[in-house]
Amino acid sequence: MPRPNPDPNTGALNVQDPAFAARPQPIYAWLHEHFRVATTLGLGAPILSRYEDVVFALRHPKIFSSEMEVHMALGNERPMIPQQIDPPAQTSYRKILDSQFSRQRVLALEPAIRRHANELIDAVIDRGECEFDRAFAIPLPGRAFLSLMGLPQEHLELFLELKNGIIRPPVPPGDLAAAYEFRAKTSKRIYAYFEQVIDDRLASPREDLVTYFTRVEMDGRKLSREEILDICYVFFLGGLDTVTATLGCSIAYLAANPAQRQRLVEDPAIMPLAVEELLRWETPVMLVPRLVREDVTIGDVTLKAGTLVNLLLGAADVDEREFPEAHRVDFNRQRNRHLAFGAGPHRCLGSHLARMELRVALEEWHRRIPDYAIKPGETPRVSPGIREVTYLPLVWPKRGS
Repeated sequence: MPRPNPDPNTGALNVQDPAFAARPQPIYAWLHEHFRVATTLGLGAPILSRYEDVVFALRHPKIFSSEMEVHMALGNERPMIPQQIDPPAQTSYRKILDSQFSRQRVLALEPAIRRHANELIDAVIDRGECEFDRAFAIPLPGRAFLSLMGLPQEHLELFLELKNGIIRPPVPPGDLAAAYEFRAKTSKRIYAYFEQVIDDRLASPREDLVTYFTRVEMDGRKLSREEILDICYVFFLGGLDTVTATLGCSIAYLAANPAQRQRLVEDPAIMPLAVEELLRWETPVMLVPRLVREDVTIGDVTLKAGTLVNLLLGAADVDEREFPEAHRVDFNRQRNRHLAFGAGPHRCLGSHLARMELRVALEEWHRRIPDYAIKPGETPRVSPGIREVTYLPLVWPKRGS
C-alpha cells in the first residue's frame, strides 16, 4: 500500500510524488487545514504553505535569504544573478535589468511570438493530433528566448538539450550524485556557449541583450565577464522552462474542462484574466528555497537561523484566506495577487514577457484549434518540482471532417 502523501502524523510532504505533481491542490488544502509549518519528506526541511507566511518570507530577504550554499544545485558555478543575490547588491542588478523587460519592450516582441506560434500550429493542425509539450509548449518559449537574446533560431535544439540536462538530467530517479555530476558537465557547456557569445558581441555589437550587458554600467562600472555569464545562466533557465510548464498545465486543464475552454473561444477578451487565473491555479514552480538568517516564529513554530526553508508557492495560491473560493477556477477573478512570479525584491524579472507569451499562445491556439481534448485512452504525465506536463497527447477534428 503506498505511503500517504502528506504523512497525516507529521505533515511530511513527498514533493517527488507523481500524483502530487499531477493534482496538488487537494494536498495544498489539507496542509492549510492541518499544518502551519509542514516538512519535506527525506530532507526534513520546513515548508511554509499559507499565503501570508509565504509573502512575508518573500518580502523579508534579511530574514529569509536567497543567498545559500545550495546555489550549486542547478549546476551553476556561482550564484545566479539576480535570483540568488540579496539586497542591496541585488537592487543594483535589478536597476539595470528591469528596463530591458518593461511592458513596452516586451510588446515589441509580440509580433514575432505570434508568428512563431502560428508556424508551430501550421505543422500539426492538419494531423488532428499532437503531443502538445514537444510540438508547442517547449519550442515556443525557446524561440522567444532566442529572439530576446539575439541568438540564432537554429540553436533551439541545442538549447533544449542543455536545459533538460539541468532541469531534468537523464539519470535514475533519486540518484542525486549522478544528477549533480550531469548538471555540472552540462553547465560547463552553457558557460562555454555564452563565453563565445560575449566574445562575438564585444567584437561585433548588436541590438540585443548580451551586447547591452557588455555596455551597461552599474554603480559606475561595467559588468565583469563572470557577472554577465551569471545573468545569462539564470535567463537561460527561466526563459526556457517556466513558460513551457505553465502553458502545458494550462492546456491540460482546458482540455479536461471543455466549458472553461469554450469561454476562451467565445470571448477572447477575457484571455488576460484567464492567464492570471491559470497561473494561480496551476502555479508550476511549486517550491522555492530560502535560508533563515535569524530566528523567526511562524505560528507556534520557531525557525532557527541556518535552517533551509521551502516556500510552497502553489499552496499559497490556493489559500482561502487570500482568494475567495480559491478552489474554483474563475476567469473573471479581479483581485488576483497570485505568487506564480514570486513577490518582494526577487519577483520574477521576466513576468511581463511570460504573461505576453502565455496570452499570445492561448489566443492563437484557441483561434485555430478551438475544439481539442486529451486523446482517448491516454493519460498526461506531469513532472515534479517544476510542474511540466511532459506528455500531453491532444486530438481535435481535422479540417473538413
